[in-house]
Amino acid sequence: MPHPTPQTSSRRHDVVVIGGGAAGIAVTASLLKRRGDLDIAIVEPAEMHSYQPGWTLVGGGVFSAAITRRPMADVIPDKASWYAIHAERVDPAAGEVVLGDGRRLGYTRLVVAPGLVIDWGAIEGLEATLGQHGVTSNYRFDLAPYTWSLVQSLDKGRALFTQPPMPVKCAGAPQKAMYLSCDHWRRQGRLGQIAVSFCTAGEVLFGVADYVPALEHYIDRYGIETAFGHRLVAVDGPSRTARFAVKDAEGERAEERDFDMLHVVPPQKAPAFIADSGLANAGGWLDLDPETLQHARHPAVFGLGDASGTPNAKTAAAVRKQAPVVAENLLASLEDAPLPAGYLGYGSCPLTVERGRIVLAEFGYGGQLQPTFPRWVNDGTQATRRAWWLKAKQLPWLYWNGMLRGHEWLAKPARRHADRDDTQTARG
Repeated sequence: MPHPTPQTSSRRHDVVVIGGGAAGIAVTASLLKRRGDLDIAIVEPAEMHSYQPGWTLVGGGVFSAAITRRPMADVIPDKASWYAIHAERVDPAAGEVVLGDGRRLGYTRLVVAPGLVIDWGAIEGLEATLGQHGVTSNYRFDLAPYTWSLVQSLDKGRALFTQPPMPVKCAGAPQKAMYLSCDHWRRQGRLGQIAVSFCTAGEVLFGVADYVPALEHYIDRYGIETAFGHRLVAVDGPSRTARFAVKDAEGERAEERDFDMLHVVPPQKAPAFIADSGLANAGGWLDLDPETLQHARHPAVFGLGDASGTPNAKTAAAVRKQAPVVAENLLASLEDAPLPAGYLGYGSCPLTVERGRIVLAEFGYGGQLQPTFPRWVNDGTQATRRAWWLKAKQLPWLYWNGMLRGHEWLAKPARRHADRDDTQTARG
């Protein structure tokens, strides 16, 4: 079992990985599966590792919160060194990561996979009322059980579910929480006494049109109001009011709504050290080639996961496809070879529209459908029981025992054209 690396003088590693979430652990395992002699260090301050896709099902009463977490030491590959501290910044010119205590880790290659930052403070009054006054969010481990408690106890009134401007991790999660709540109220005979609203800053129900009809069916079935162009800006827990900035044809105006239950998804952003280190694009996200996942300006740097500026859905399923791409391309770059693997933007969003059925949205860059299974096995544009079985029964096991251990089932990278000009291939 890996233990944190002792506080010693600075060291150098073949590969330094920033982040011990799904992306950091998966890519480390994939690299070591290919080259077990690599000296890899993981920089991650958290003591626990979370299976975050499970939090929606915790909020829906399907999972217990405890089964979504394990000690970080249990998931870090045995051959990797673990620095249990945060990365302060990257010095790409020197090829070093500066740790929070001032130590410097030298690297031959760097993988940036720190995840994103959930900006709870961006919504006025939210932090002061989370976990009480009917205000909750499945985006936090400790709050997902409160979501289920609220769903069980609410028998009448108004329930609001919010979604901020994109990008956010698991963009379907705001709707998942809403559909599972409505399904419970329907089964309990309470739905007719609860007014449900989906208040989203966006202008459409879902960004890939092929899946919208199935979702609209459930919007109609549950009698949900869709309030597009509604961005949550403030919450007053004691008075149970939420304030929105509403954008319409006439501009932007303020609107207040009362609630008995409020499920919030706050704005999200990349960690500040990415921009401070000169690794960011104009939006602050990690600036990567969307196909090779190599940094656009620093060839010794690769990246994956939620902090990336690539235009794919930010999901654990995306990481499952990204990890082997980074592993193959990073190893090729060490040999001065062309980068062979291509990432086509795959992401998956299992939209839990009711307990027992899921719309399994799978798509890549530009909204192109990329189903894992043929339609006769599972039609992802419809709500199916088979997709629910996959999400609730199979994916957690595959996450802990497959992806985090370097097993790349159904994740083979696309092959790049042999004549592609790899001008960014790193020089050792």
